[in-house]
Amino acid sequence: MRVLGVDPGLTRCGVGVVEGGAGRPLTMIGVGVVRTPSDAELGQRLVAIEQGIEQWLDEHRPQYVAVERVFAQHNVRTVMGTAQASAVAMLCASRRGIPVALHTPSEVKAAVTGSGRADKAQVGAMVTRLLRLDAPPKPADAADALALAICHIWRAPAQNRLQQAVAAHRTLKGRTA
Repeated sequence: MRVLGVDPGLTRCGVGVVEGGAGRPLTMIGVGVVRTPSDAELGQRLVAIEQGIEQWLDEHRPQYVAVERVFAQHNVRTVMGTAQASAVAMLCASRRGIPVALHTPSEVKAAVTGSGRADKAQVGAMVTRLLRLDAPPKPADAADALALAICHIWRAPAQNRLQQAVAAHRTLKGRTA
């Protein structure tokens, strides 16, 4: 399974591609950051993010895109920019028919480190270890994007089995009604 992880942000949008499967070694295919100037007009910044994500999709051809689920923060301006960048990533993937999964920061931290309260340094250290890298990817947005991809690779099989079980239950329930 090849997954593009996206850590959305208007100034720095982390992107990372990981290949592997649950119980199999993981391989980093690529990692980087799509950057936009903070003084640019919002529309121009969103177009730049779109172009950057499209380039990653063209180059790496992921089967899935995992995006960090936006959650309420104290700074409304920050959460708005994150949500806008997140929507661009989801749009780019959906336009190509690539399934999109959203994972909360605590889900990602728990999947990668074992603790949903891990700090950025712990996430970076585990990403480095899991992908057998020489050093943690910089900036932290890049490491977070890889962590999102890892989280999806590990969580997707279980989520798919749960969805199938729910669908089967609904089918059976519909037959007996």
